[in-house]
Amino acid sequence: MTRFDEATKAIRVDATTYEVCLDDGYAIGGPLNGGYLMAALLRATVDASPHPHPVSTSTQFLRSARPGPAVVHLTPLKSGRTTTVTQAVLTQHGDPYLAALITTATLTPDAEPFYTTPPTTPMPPLADCVQLPAPKPESGMTLNAQTDLRFDPPTIGWLNSTPTRHPESRAYFRLTEPQAPDPYVLALAVDALPPVAFSAGLRGWAPTVELTWHLRALPAPGWLTIRASGRLISDDWFDEDVEVHDSTGRLVAQSRQLARVGRA
Repeated sequence: MTRFDEATKAIRVDATTYEVCLDDGYAIGGPLNGGYLMAALLRATVDASPHPHPVSTSTQFLRSARPGPAVVHLTPLKSGRTTTVTQAVLTQHGDPYLAALITTATLTPDAEPFYTTPPTTPMPPLADCVQLPAPKPESGMTLNAQTDLRFDPPTIGWLNSTPTRHPESRAYFRLTEPQAPDPYVLALAVDALPPVAFSAGLRGWAPTVELTWHLRALPAPGWLTIRASGRLISDDWFDEDVEVHDSTGRLVAQSRQLARVGRA
């Protein structure tokens, strides 16, 4: 079992209750990464569902979850031959931290798309992409050690005070520990990049308020490609749209989140 699998493991207490232990290796300066938290929620939800694949997840981030014990409470809303819909709430010390509406279904691994479009922005070769500098130990940015991200250089120009002035981010992604991508890794991937507001010229911790993502296909082994963009930054709010393609070029995940402009 990889560290990520262990860090997202959900232990069944009863039909609607699961215990998880949130790992401090997935923090972004103290709070835990939202994609990691969604993966933990999904482990419990899928375990309780007759369907193996979380095709739609809409999550409200109510508070900033911290490492340590947590409980996932499930409320089944509907179950049928095609889909099961479940409300999942993650609590710590009795307080809700995340609330999600999750639809599970059964995808066909080798399904061929009837219609698809290519990505609008090409990625440079992996060899031409760059990594972020290692964070200082006191920063609390432990997530960086668990992921391998190789960025399209212009989209991290903000590091050198040369942002593109467009809300965008693009990178190749995989876990540091060898592991083929699966739906839980995709939950992490859709929230793995720095906020697109950084490339627009803003900085600081930008908390996610709501994130919805869709599992569109089961990913092939190898690198994932993540492309993120934004449409509007206004009144201290911004949106972020993400597409994730697998190593074959297939679209495997899509997301949109609403977040607050970063606070220094």
